[in-house]
Amino acid sequence: MQIVDLRQIASRQLAPLLDEEQACWLEELHWDYRSSMQLIKKFIDAKSLAGRAAMENSDPAGYGFYVLDETKALIGGLYVSPKYERLRPAERILEEMLGEMRSLPHVRRIEAQLMPFGGALDAAMEKQSFRLYTRQFMLLPLKDAQMAGAPVPMGLRLERWDDGYFEACARLIARAYSDHVDSEINDQYRSEAGAQKFLKNIIILPGCGQFLPEASFVVRAEESSELTAAVLTSTVSMGVGHTTQICVVPAFQGQRLGLRLMDAAIRALKSLRYHALSLTVTSQNAGAVRLYEKLGFQVVKKFAAAVWETP
Repeated sequence: MQIVDLRQIASRQLAPLLDEEQACWLEELHWDYRSSMQLIKKFIDAKSLAGRAAMENSDPAGYGFYVLDETKALIGGLYVSPKYERLRPAERILEEMLGEMRSLPHVRRIEAQLMPFGGALDAAMEKQSFRLYTRQFMLLPLKDAQMAGAPVPMGLRLERWDDGYFEACARLIARAYSDHVDSEINDQYRSEAGAQKFLKNIIILPGCGQFLPEASFVVRAEESSELTAAVLTSTVSMGVGHTTQICVVPAFQGQRLGLRLMDAAIRALKSLRYHALSLTVTSQNAGAVRLYEKLGFQVVKKFAAAVWETP
């Protein structure tokens, strides 16, 4: 099996593999991956997507890619066909990509959240000196949702998302994730500037489905423009929503604002005739896991978020 630079091949050479991966996203996670796949193909054909592909003669066995963001590299995907023994091709793709990323003098951090279809790469990532954090992909059939139904506390207002809240929401995220495990996984949560990049990816760009403002809400004090909590929702396939972000500032945690926001999002999705809602959560975030379980979410798949930093 040969490992080749992704910039040396055309997307048509990977077509069967990309079709398989797209089917996995839809079958296992109810996620329509077509828009993301179109971008991947576009960048492969423009010779601008860094990564590797595993080829068995002329047949594609697997591929992976990464992107650069200042001093950080993000592994955006790694998929190997079930037609092959998955682990070894995946390890070889990973090894070559990591070697290339680590050779770049400005790269100080590498992040990866790889959805495993058929096999996990945890051991390979640990061997490469990554710290691992277990994440859960959870799904709620909306007909089974256990609704809360309680109003927000007195003095606070629940409002539907408006683009004017963009900067305030970035400040909210940076405050909510201070000293939180998720800021260890995603360093964009550590600053307002980083949170703005994160919000741009989920609201403006198709980084996590199509943003759905009708099912996205914020909470603020009646006499303030600052936000105390927010839930953001996207559409990931026909009738399926995905909670891309939910957070509450520390001073207002313990007042069930997360439950009320999820309740509002679920009611909005039901009114739009959606039938399911998914989300991801870090297993270490026990309070959030309990909240989602209380609402009726069930774990569909577990995977590792991986982080490497220069010693």
